[in-house]
Parts: sequence; C-alpha cells; structure tokens
Amino acid sequence: MQKRRWRWISLNLLRKLLMYAVCMIALVALFSVHLFPSSSSIKVPNFSDAFKLPTQHELKHQSWTRELTPPHLSKGKDPLSSHSRQLVGAREISDYDKLWKRSSNSKFEPCIEPSANYTSPGESRGYLLVHANGGLNQMRFGICDMVAVARIINATLVIPELDKKSFWQDNSHFSDVFDEDHFINVLANDVRVVKKLPKELATASKSKKEFRSWSGVEYYEEEITNSWLNHQIIQASKSDSRLANNYLPLDIQKLRCRACYEALRFAPRIEAMGKLLVDRMRSYGPYIALHLRFEKDMLAFSGCTQELSPAEAEELRMLRNNTDNWKIKDIDSKEQRSKGECPLTPKEVGFFLSALGYPSNTPIYIAAGETYGGDSHMAYLLSHYPYIMSKEKLATVEELQPFINHGSQLAALDYIVSVESDVFIPSYSGNMAKAVEGHRRFLGHRKTIVPLRKTIVRLFDKLENATLKERKKISSQIIDAHIKRQGSPRKRKGPISGTRGMDRFRSEESFYTNPKPECLCQRETPNANTSHIIR
Repeated sequence: MQKRRWRWISLNLLRKLLMYAVCMIALVALFSVHLFPSSSSIKVPNFSDAFKLPTQHELKHQSWTRELTPPHLSKGKDPLSSHSRQLVGAREISDYDKLWKRSSNSKFEPCIEPSANYTSPGESRGYLLVHANGGLNQMRFGICDMVAVARIINATLVIPELDKKSFWQDNSHFSDVFDEDHFINVLANDVRVVKKLPKELATASKSKKEFRSWSGVEYYEEEITNSWLNHQIIQASKSDSRLANNYLPLDIQKLRCRACYEALRFAPRIEAMGKLLVDRMRSYGPYIALHLRFEKDMLAFSGCTQELSPAEAEELRMLRNNTDNWKIKDIDSKEQRSKGECPLTPKEVGFFLSALGYPSNTPIYIAAGETYGGDSHMAYLLSHYPYIMSKEKLATVEELQPFINHGSQLAALDYIVSVESDVFIPSYSGNMAKAVEGHRRFLGHRKTIVPLRKTIVRLFDKLENATLKERKKISSQIIDAHIKRQGSPRKRKGPISGTRGMDRFRSEESFYTNPKPECLCQRETPNANTSHIIR
C-alpha cells in the first residue's frame, strides 16, 4: 500500500515537472520570436482586400503620386505603428521620431507652370525619332530631355523606343512601362507627340544624329535645325545627358519637370502593383527604402570586389572585359573603394544604419535586383535588421508574374516604393538614386540620406578593432557627417572647381537630382489675404 502511494506521489511530481518544462520552453520560444526574430520567421501576413490589386476598370483612375504624404505622417497622426510601439519603449519614442522626421519644407512647393509668354507648339517642321538608351532611370532622364529638344527644334516627337540591347535585355515597349496616352495628353500644350511615324514617311530618309552631350539651346537651334533643310525626320541615336543641367531658359527647365513629374507616369498595372507594395510596407510602420546596388552588373562595371571571393571577383572581371560598351577594363578595387567610388556592401550598410541609430526592428525595403552572392553576402545585414522586405517577399508569385523578365518594369516597382518611403537611402549614386532623390525633393523634400561612402568605408575599417568608447565616437562622426545630407532644400550644385571641358559638365549635379530653383519655389505669405511666389 505504501509503495503504491509513493509511486503515485512520484508520478504526480514528474507530471508537474514536465508541465513546468513545457511552459518554460514555450515562454523562451515566445520571447525569441518577438524580441529576436530571425529573417526566416518574418512572413508577410495574409492581406485583406485593401491590400489587393484593383480590377482593370479601377486601374484607369489611380495614380500613386496623388498621395503626397503617407497616412502615418499626416498632421495629427502618430508616426509609430502598433507594431513599432510594441518594440520601442516609451522613453525611446522621442529619439525614434527624430529618425523619421523629414526636413523643413513648408516654404517650398512645385512651380512648373509656363510663363505668360509661353505659347502652344507651332507648326511642326518634322519628326524627331528617339532611341532611349540605358536602364529605366537613364531612359527617364533622356525622354524628358528629348521632350525639351523637340520643343526647341519645333519637332513632332514620336513616342521613344526603349533600349532593348543593353545589359538588362528587356524587350518592353514604351506603353508597357509608361502610360502612353497620358504622356501625349499632358504634353499637348508643349509638344506634339504621336505614337508612330505617318505611313507615307515610313521609308523616308533620316538625318541620323548623336546629339552632343550637355548642350545648350544654341547648339540645337543653330546646328540641329539645319537638318530640316533636307530631311523631314531627325533620328537621335542616344538620349542620355543631351541637355545641359544649367543655364537653359526657365520655360525649358520647367518643361523638363512637367515631362518628368507629370507626363511620364507609369503604366496602370505598374502603378497599381507599386501602390500595393507601398501599402503592404506601410502595414509594418515607417520604413526605409534601401537602394542596395550590390548587384552583378554594378560590381562588374565599377570593378569593386570588397567582401567577394576570388572566384566571384574573377567572374565579374570576365563580365567587364566581355561587355563592349564598358570602356574601362583594368580597375584597382582597393583604390576605387578608398575614393568612395564603390557601392556600399550589405555589411557596410548595416554598420551605417546602426551608426545613425536605426533600431533592429526597422522595416527595410530592398529596392534593387538580386544581391550578388545571395544570402552569403546578406548575412550580416539580416542578422542586424531582420525586417528586410522586397517585392518578392511582399507579393505573391502570381502578382509578380506579369513583370518577370522585364527589368524596366521591375525597376519601376522599386522606384514607386522608394519615392513613397519614409526614408530613402541609396548605397551608390547611380541613376536610380538620382531620380528618386529628385522626385522626393519635388514632392516636398522627403527625407533622403545620401551616404558619404568615402567617410563610411574609412571609419568602417577602423571599427573591427575599436573599443566600445571608440565605437561610440565613430557613430557620432557618422551622424555629424550626414546632418546636412538628408534631403533638405538647397540649390543645385555646380561643377567641381578646376574641372574643364566635358569633365566640368560631368561633375555638375544632375538637374533631375535637384530641380531647385527652377521647379521648386519659395512661398511667402505676408498676410492672410495675399501670397506670392519667390522664384
């Protein structure tokens, strides 16, 4: 009897111990998921109808650019989502808000209306055919320049042909990427635009031109218009950087802005998908759009091999040597990096974000193609910032299917999510970075942090053997170096002192990176009844 009693007591005690162990394991698992989430544990939830693509009928009436201020940053609304509040303590909220606060922009607004002397396009002297070259954003710049050129030479612009032979091998037509009818209608009072040449001119001879880079109005008026004497068609073989950044007539500069920010709207299905991605990112709270240019083509072109294996470096060298239009073949990677001419690596980006004070729960959207080397090079960044998203994570395979194998269309999705982000950070100053920064300035100087790569890599190299005290000092140096590099209003930068010829033009800040002062004006209100624009 006594043995049976002891057996019952032992079993009861063992049962309680097992229950206690199970509870402890469950608690540990719960805390590990919520406080230290791994990248594999972060999944996109099943979204409601509000986060789904609209119907074909609804596509015709939507534009993501109509909403200039994200809902969670509207006046009177809390910039922290419930997700963010759960992860940030009350004492830290004030500092957390500072990370997302945009620069003061209340005194500046778009001013792209033509002057009182501006007239509708006169009788056309002929047709301008344009081959837009490069990736999406290089083509955007070129198309907008060609709109202005068509105005200058009094030509009818034929809808440009997009680049199908570059590295990206994208066979998209203009109407696949942009809203063709919208483009034609918006520019109706500026330039006559047609979808194709008239049939009677299909076989007519053309005056083939490669317009001179960074040219002024005089070049087009005095040299190019002579082609109308013997031809009805001028064919431009390239469109990039064919207009000067500065010293053009004010109405021409404003026309470039109207073309870029009003006429050149993405095709309806791209806009709808882009808005959907934005809405899904905002469901996580304020987010950073990171243009992580650690991609195969960029690394091969720049000759940067930091953190790559010898086999990877050799693969990129072969790609560079086999790409005919990449002129420079022999590149010293260490020298490139020390001069700040390499894109930041994912590890350097993680260091930069930490130094700025962004916490590990910050939602980050990767606005780029496939990271070279995949997860092997993303490990450090993912371990420090596990809430990393991309279009592939936010959308289903079926939703992205129409855009697959179309690099320009995929880049357009990244463009939309980047322009609408709370903070945009480019790891390299390429065309995407320039285009997004300029568009964000135009929409109200949204916060854009442009890394000083030369400074960052120098401090990053000191970090490995640094003490805790030295690490805090390095972080302060990073913050101080970027106080004035966050998208606040300023005039466009001119050429670097001492540069000459084409290098002088090349060193200027792009018009599309900063359309101020021509397209952004300061509004002053002397009293409640009157106001005026200072240009």
